[in-house]
Parts: sequence; C-alpha cells; structure tokens
Amino acid sequence: MSAGTDALPWALVLPFLAALAIWLTGRWPNLRETVTLVAAVALFLLLVNLLPEVLAGGRPALAWLEPVPGLALAFLVEPLGISFACVASFLWIVSSAFSVGYMRGNDEPRQTRFYVCFAIAIGATVGLALAANLFTLFLFYELLTLSTYPLVTHHKNQQAVAAGRTYLGLLMGTSIGLLLLAIVATWWLAGDIGFRVGGVMADKVTPAVGSVLLLLYMYGIGKAALMPLHRWLPAAMVAPTPVSALLHAVAVVKAGVFTVLKVTVYTFGVDYLAMLWSADLLLYIATFTLLAASVVALRQDNLKRRLAYSTISQLSYVVVGAMLAVSMGIVGAGMQIVMHAFGKITLFFCAGAIYTAAHKSYVSELNGLGRIMPITFAAFFVGALSVIGLPPTGGTWSKLMLVLGAADAGQRAVVAALMISSLLNVAYLLSPVFRGFFLQPAAEVKGQAIAEAPWPCLVAIGVAATGCVLLFFAGDPIYHAMATLAGD
Repeated sequence: MSAGTDALPWALVLPFLAALAIWLTGRWPNLRETVTLVAAVALFLLLVNLLPEVLAGGRPALAWLEPVPGLALAFLVEPLGISFACVASFLWIVSSAFSVGYMRGNDEPRQTRFYVCFAIAIGATVGLALAANLFTLFLFYELLTLSTYPLVTHHKNQQAVAAGRTYLGLLMGTSIGLLLLAIVATWWLAGDIGFRVGGVMADKVTPAVGSVLLLLYMYGIGKAALMPLHRWLPAAMVAPTPVSALLHAVAVVKAGVFTVLKVTVYTFGVDYLAMLWSADLLLYIATFTLLAASVVALRQDNLKRRLAYSTISQLSYVVVGAMLAVSMGIVGAGMQIVMHAFGKITLFFCAGAIYTAAHKSYVSELNGLGRIMPITFAAFFVGALSVIGLPPTGGTWSKLMLVLGAADAGQRAVVAALMISSLLNVAYLLSPVFRGFFLQPAAEVKGQAIAEAPWPCLVAIGVAATGCVLLFFAGDPIYHAMATLAGD
C-alpha cells in the first residue's frame, strides 16, 4: 500500500474529528483554538503527503460504500483535486489564525459553533475535491452548503436571517433542481458518472442533448455564481469577515468553479465540449458576468460588498476558461482557482482587520487610514495586484493563460473583455489603497499612532500576502500540474 493510500482516509475524516474535538473543548477557548490550528496543520501535511505520488502519475483511490451497484462513495486523487484540497487546507491554517484575532477582537458570540462549522465545511471541501464520481461530489457539495449556512446567519439578526434564506434557497434550489437532474440524466444516458480522462459522454450522448445537460450543470452549480444566480454571494456579506474569507477564497465559491472545471474536463471532455452549442452560449454569459460584476463592484462603497462583486467577476474567469474548450483555457482556469484564492483571502483579511482596528466598513471612510495601518494597507495592495493579474504576484500567470486561451480559440471579443475587466479591477481595487495612503485623513485619524489589528490577524495577513508573491515564482509547477487536465 502506498503512502498516499495510507494518508487518504485520514485526510477525509480528520476535519470531522476536529469538529467533534472543537465542540468538546468549547468551554476552554485557548484549547479549542489550539485544536483548530493543530487539526488544520495536520490536514495540510496529510494532503501534501499525497502530492509526490500524484505528480509522478499515481492516482491513490478509496471506496467506502456502494449503496446501489455502480453508485459508490469513492475518492480518487488527481492533479486538480489535490491542488484545490491543498490550497483549502493551507488557507484553513491561515483563516484559523486570523479568526482568533478577529473573533476575540470583536467579541463575537457563538465562537465554538463558528469553529465547528468551519471545520465541517473544510471536511466537505476536501471530500468534494477528492471525489471520484458525481455522486460523491454531490453529497459533499450539499454538506458544504448546509455547514456554511449557520456561519452566514452567525449574527442571528433580521439581516442575517434574510441573507441565510437567500443563501440556502438559491444554492439548494439550483443543486437539487438542476445539478441533481443533470447527474441522474448523465447516469441514465452515459451509464457512468465517474470522473474519466476525456469524459464519459462522447459516442453515448448526442451533442444536442449534451448541450442541454451542460446548461443544467453550469446553472445547477450555483456556487459558481453565474448571473443571474449570483445574489446569494453579496447577501452573505452580513457574516463575520472570516466567514467571508471562507466563502470567497477557501471553500464555497472555489468549490463551485472547481466543480465547473471538474465536470468540464472529466464528465464532458474538452473535445466533446467543443461540439456543444451551449458552450458558446455559456462562454458569452460568463464574459458578460465578469464585465457586469466588475462595473457593479466599482459602484460599491461598502468594502466587503465591493469584494463580493469582485469575486463574482473573478469566478467567471474560470467558467470562461472552461468554456473556451482549448488546452490553454483549461490550464488558465485551473491556475485561476489557486491564484485567486490567495489574492482574495488577503483582501478579505485586510477588510476584517480594518473593521476590527478602526471600525470602518466603507471605502469612503478609508482616507488616510493607511498611515496608521500601513501593514494592512500594504498587504491589501499586494492582494489587489494578484486579483488584477499584475507581477510580481501569482495572478499574473492565470490571467495570462486565460488571455492566451481566448486568443487560441479565436475569441477576440473575450480577449477584449478580459482586458477591460482588468482595467476595471485596477479602478475598484486600488482606490482603497490610494485613499488609505495618499488622501488627507479624517479628523479622527489625524495624529493617531500606529493602530493595527490584533497580532494573529497581522500574521495571517502577512502569510496570505506573501503567498501571493511566492506563487509568482511557483507558476511553472502549477502550470504543469494543470496541463495534465487538458492532456498536454
């Protein structure tokens, strides 16, 4: 038995065991948070232990249950899945450190429930990332929705309850009404819901029927936030900032676009996808989404809502890459999942630090604040560069691959849209930095000494921002890992 096969079952169960341990130690905050951090580190190490075998061509696998013949709860470790799982587990470490400073600094209620649900959400993310078939993926996809609902409604006020209804209604409605229908139809028509290199539909499902199935999948994956099924994401910004980081960078929306890419590559197959009329339709819908969300982001004064609409735009980059149905587009989409995670979590950490230290939530309130929070605003600048796609940050490579993919597919309009979106990104992401460092400070800011957020928040911010830069120099191995998805 390989080391990877030994590590796989532990990686799948550890977050759920951690959730139990966090609940049992809830009366002792220091112990509870230590358990969280230790579990997060242990999970990351287990998943990293799987990497060498996968990169060498191995595919550790595991099957637990088969309630119906041909329908098994099964797991398979491949490059896209292990990349997503490693990113999510590493960011669990960083998010946990940030959460200690944020939750205590703001005296948030129900902290034990917060850490328990966070651990379950990470467990669902790992299960989804390593799923060997659509049945397994769907189960963990739904568990992720249910485990994050209490986090979205954390404050339990009227606004949080309303946001929770939108969140649960849209995500469960799309997954049960559309995604589940698409999975059942795939099983019926293709006789296989496993994730196979090259897909399972060629020579089994006509392009006309496949086009309809593709629409069902893409809109059934509500976590990808394609317009007009995007409202749940801005609504969920009423939650504490660590929850926003979980939704935008660690798990939820990343699970959505990961599922989009996984279904594109391993259920439809790139060659078959190129035959579908709905792929072109979805390409233009995603292109519209990335532009429209950028325009809306530009108009948002609330910092978290601005970042939320930014996420909607950035998610569509992944859908665009997938729907281009060319190798470079697939590579760019896979790289975007990794690169955007670090950039966006940095931005949300900074927004949370600003709220914790200065109690400011609006961009118009940030004038001069960079002078008393220089670390936070410098990190915001780094995260913004990564999301925009400028060196020396990892986002440079994913944006470059996507532009090259669009050019390779002959989609000049998409190339133009990507360029315009990047310019809009510059406008709405760099304006908070400009305000913080260069505009005249408000009266209450003048003369203040350095007043950053608690040190656990600063450590997390520093690690996330450093990750954005390090990924610029790690572009080559990530490129080669993602190239296997397109058969290169």
